[in-house]
Amino acid sequence: MDNNTMFELADELKRLRDLKADLEAQVKDVNAQIDETDYRLSELMAETETQNFTRAGTMFCLTTKTRASAVADNKDALYTALREQGYGDLVYETVNANSLSSFVKEQIEENGDALPAWLMGLWHRQNKSGQHGHRFQSERVDVVL
Repeated sequence: MDNNTMFELADELKRLRDLKADLEAQVKDVNAQIDETDYRLSELMAETETQNFTRAGTMFCLTTKTRASAVADNKDALYTALREQGYGDLVYETVNANSLSSFVKEQIEENGDALPAWLMGLWHRQNKSGQHGHRFQSERVDVVL
């Protein structure tokens, strides 16, 4: 491969990454606009006691969704209570993949390029190659209350 081809590929990769960043910024802005409009519409529908309506072939329905998450300081108590009440299948222990990757890399470096015996067979290696350039008709829409 000659240098011209390498430089052309590098230029194309940079152009595509810049385009991706621009599109991600646009998506973030549109998502914020969607959230604001959804909020305003749901408030108006609730005030006027409108459960649903159809406009231009789209049905808008006022719905209420309950989202739950554990209180940070009480996660262990919640997990214990769920297990005691027979809902232990809702509880999953996880390890962040990036944290585990960093930890394993650190352990290998600290042990003379060898994995400690206690980690053998307990993790899966996934190698990713690549370069890193651095810069110098009718639908239903649920309106959530």
